[in-house]
Amino acid sequence: MSLDTIKPYYQDASCTIYHGDCREILTFLPKFDLLLTDPPYGIGHDGKKGDTRRKGHVSYGWDKLTPSADAFRLIIAACKNQIIWGGNYFTPHLPPSMGWLVWDKGQRIAQSDAELAFTSFQKALRVKTIGRLALAADGTIHPTQKPLALMRWCLSLVPDAETILDPFAGSCTTGVAAKLEGRKSVLIEMNESYCEAGAKRLSQSVLF
Repeated sequence: MSLDTIKPYYQDASCTIYHGDCREILTFLPKFDLLLTDPPYGIGHDGKKGDTRRKGHVSYGWDKLTPSADAFRLIIAACKNQIIWGGNYFTPHLPPSMGWLVWDKGQRIAQSDAELAFTSFQKALRVKTIGRLALAADGTIHPTQKPLALMRWCLSLVPDAETILDPFAGSCTTGVAAKLEGRKSVLIEMNESYCEAGAKRLSQSVLF
């Protein structure tokens, strides 16, 4: 396998989606300025098998385990800087950092009040408040989808990052955010259904 033999699932002037395992595909890609991703947390929040009542999503089984230590070494080495949502689930694979990000969901209900992202930045911790209703406005196609406004905020913290990598692309929100911010992105996703949905989002004239 080589980069010439890996056919993009979707490609436009600013974004490329690859359908496959990031551990195989990243071997053939150049280094990126920023890793902006939301890997599986290993807590089974990918939907409910045979049912659509949990957030309207059927389980594909991808949230049974977290990525391996080797996978983390690979994705971190592929990028100059990193923003990794759910970083509190991956602390054995991440170096100490002071620049964590907090997404305050603006409500205090049974679900988590906030979510955490590890960053490679030796800067002060930052908090962004974005209500859960932002996802409804975006149109959710993935059970753990992050709001578009949140991912655009992440990119605003790294204005010099021109090339963005998301090796666990899911709904491809990272790619939409990058496109709106004038950055180039490469997205990798193992589930073809999410590749299809992400390609549809990115190909629309009005992005959401």
